[in-house]
Amino acid sequence: MEKSGRSQLGFTVDAAVSETSIEIREQMEPVLCYESRNLSCLRTIYPLSIRITLYLILGATVILTVCGNLLVTVSIAYFKQLHTPTNYLIASLAVSDLLLGLLVMFPSMIRCVETCWYFGDVFCKVYMSSDVTLCTASILNLSFISLDRHVAVCQPLLYRRKITVNVVLIMILLSWSVSALIGFGMIFLKLNILGIEEFYYHHVMCEGGCVLFQSGLSSTVSSVLSFYIPGIIMLGVYLKIFLVAQRQLRSIHNASSAKISSTAQTKATKTLAIIMGAFLSFWTPFFVCNIIDPFISYSTPPAVFETLVWVGYLNSTVNPLIYAFFYSWFRKAFRLFISGNVFKSDMSETTLFTE
Repeated sequence: MEKSGRSQLGFTVDAAVSETSIEIREQMEPVLCYESRNLSCLRTIYPLSIRITLYLILGATVILTVCGNLLVTVSIAYFKQLHTPTNYLIASLAVSDLLLGLLVMFPSMIRCVETCWYFGDVFCKVYMSSDVTLCTASILNLSFISLDRHVAVCQPLLYRRKITVNVVLIMILLSWSVSALIGFGMIFLKLNILGIEEFYYHHVMCEGGCVLFQSGLSSTVSSVLSFYIPGIIMLGVYLKIFLVAQRQLRSIHNASSAKISSTAQTKATKTLAIIMGAFLSFWTPFFVCNIIDPFISYSTPPAVFETLVWVGYLNSTVNPLIYAFFYSWFRKAFRLFISGNVFKSDMSETTLFTE
């Protein structure tokens, strides 16, 4: 019995050692995305526990992004009281973030975990173009929302005359046109690798890879157009709103009115802090890295770059929370959808808030 037990134990240990050796050998040997192709990219195989964890975290982020922005879009489209110029801008923002979740974040999740691209070259170009286009559209929509708020706060008596539905439609059209021109134009015209074509085709491109690679000029121009200019505009606009609100507060002499205005001012200040804090916190790290990386010989580790991209995507996840869920009438609209009451009868005329 003792000898038999030792033999069984020895067999178990040998099997475990053998299995471990195979795993170590597989990790040491290069694994290709496409074993039968000479120009295949190398593949990194993560342990199963890490892959499951990444799928759970990134998958939850994608679902939250899609569902949150879908609720915003459907609510504005369904409830007639929400058919206002400001809400049309919010709907445009929600659509850009919704499409980002579907067309960009979902395939990006699979590529990040599997470390290979298995959807073909054509969809790779569409994916990269959509990435740049939708991120830019989201940022430009945020900028136009800030301009809308500027007129509402600084020129309240002229707001209805200046910010009409037609003006807002022009803003939305401009946001999407500029974004599509930057995104699809850069990728399909290969402007992102202009001047470094030989380096890209000989040292970067491989089958099974789908990563946006940019020259120094391309990264600088696209970052300036997609982030720095809109960011500076937003900073300037919100600073102006803050200064005007402070000046209006100082001009109030009535004590009770001052108290009410002080409460409103505090709420407005917190809102602006959330808006600008989220925008700058989520996107600044990526765009700083994006504009610097080509000038430091692309030495940024891929994992770091990928993480910064996903941090930027999170801006689209929290936008519904900041621009929609923050307001009580949106929360009421969401409750009506979640409860299913809107499917029982026509509730499009429902009063969600009092003027």
